[in-house]
Amino acid sequence: MSPTLILSLIAGYFVILIVIALLTSRKATSESFFVANRNAPWYMVAFAMIGTSLSGVTFISVPGMVQSQSWSYMAVVMGYLVGYLVIGLVLMPLYYRLRLMSIYGYLEQRFGFWSYKTGALFFLISRAAGSALRLYLVAGVLQLAVFDDMGVPFVVTVIVSIMLIYLYTFRGGLKTILWTDTFQTLAMLTCVGVSIYLVSSELNLGFADLVRTVKESDMSQIYFSDVKDDKFFWKQFASGAFITIVMTGLDQDLMQKNLSCRSLGDAQKNMFWFTLVLVFVNILFLTLGVLLYKFAAIKGIQLPTNAAGKIIGDDVFPLLATEHFTLFAGIIFILGIVAVTYASADSALTALTTSFCVDFLSIRQYPEAKQTQLRQITHLGFSVVLIVIILIFRAINDQSLITAVFKLAGYTYGPLLGLFSFGILTTRMLREPLVLPVCIAAPLLTLLINANSEAWLGGYKFGFEILLLNGLITFLGLLAISRSAVPEAVPELNPAR
Repeated sequence: MSPTLILSLIAGYFVILIVIALLTSRKATSESFFVANRNAPWYMVAFAMIGTSLSGVTFISVPGMVQSQSWSYMAVVMGYLVGYLVIGLVLMPLYYRLRLMSIYGYLEQRFGFWSYKTGALFFLISRAAGSALRLYLVAGVLQLAVFDDMGVPFVVTVIVSIMLIYLYTFRGGLKTILWTDTFQTLAMLTCVGVSIYLVSSELNLGFADLVRTVKESDMSQIYFSDVKDDKFFWKQFASGAFITIVMTGLDQDLMQKNLSCRSLGDAQKNMFWFTLVLVFVNILFLTLGVLLYKFAAIKGIQLPTNAAGKIIGDDVFPLLATEHFTLFAGIIFILGIVAVTYASADSALTALTTSFCVDFLSIRQYPEAKQTQLRQITHLGFSVVLIVIILIFRAINDQSLITAVFKLAGYTYGPLLGLFSFGILTTRMLREPLVLPVCIAAPLLTLLINANSEAWLGGYKFGFEILLLNGLITFLGLLAISRSAVPEAVPELNPAR
């Protein structure tokens, strides 16, 4: 594919996003920036959340993992159903009753200052590191495919990418993002569907043949046999449920869209339909993965391997799409990865701005003009933060360290799980100054246990359920620093944040 062609596609794509932003950000206020004036249609929110919940890494990694993991990831996806049920019936009624802009305001009302700031801080760290890393990985793909040949330095690629996101989000915030993410989700789903169709056509597979090929493939297995295996179904299922509760229900980025619905009932309808569509989308990704490996085997294509001779799953889709498919298929791939990456990134940038403004600047105490000034400065500040983190990853250029950072970002959700579950499941209060030390110690202890689990636990390997261990350690730590609550010590949960 010509670098000029790819650059033209990306430029045209962002022109569409900026036009949407101009049309949707007129007369924008802080209320529209943070919660879209709380009048967003539930069906738009449900559709827009698909793009937000995925990422460029998912777009590449889920199809790539089927060779080594088969369809074991489907157990995680099935666990999502339970997780979203808990969010819809437990967390969302709480958030709507309190009319929260930042969901971490709950922790202040339930426990106090330190719990509130700790929860918000862990979100900011998690989302900033995770979003920057996702953007870094995709920027690396675009750099190799386009900008190296044009002599454009990586730092310029990153700055331009982030500034484009800033330009179409800084005025309208969530109100704009609901529209841009709707467009980007549609683009991403179209790209996945077209990719499946094109690969199936290359393999001369009709719909019935496609279903049979996937069903009969060894790569569509789900594992029920060995509980010690990190692919064991019920471990993955439980992990999927708790990952959903934490990374959606306790994450400002995803919940901010839900809080923009007109009512709790609308938000719950949004969650129900979003869940069904998300399960279907993941089935599409896994199906695409089976087809990609089938295509490579039939065509005799040598797939990239690491030093140990194992196939590098994350390189399979990009390699086949850009070097072995038709030009049209390559274009579809580029548009798909750009759509899913920036749908996730723009939402993250707005959520970071919202959390910092509401949780640390207490922005609602100021008049509207001052609020606008503060949130625009904060929005620009977090754009710079993302750029700096991406450039640090680039300077390190150590894949093993980058992988560790990506996994560590997931560890930071454990304290959020512990804090919220302790607040909802108990009536005890906390010795507030000790909350932050407990929440720092829990992920470190979890990391230590995970590194030695095979030696200490008879060969047991942790998979995604490491989040449960992290949350449990946090919960027990909070229990250790808790005290009995007298009636007047339990704060009344009134709308505040």
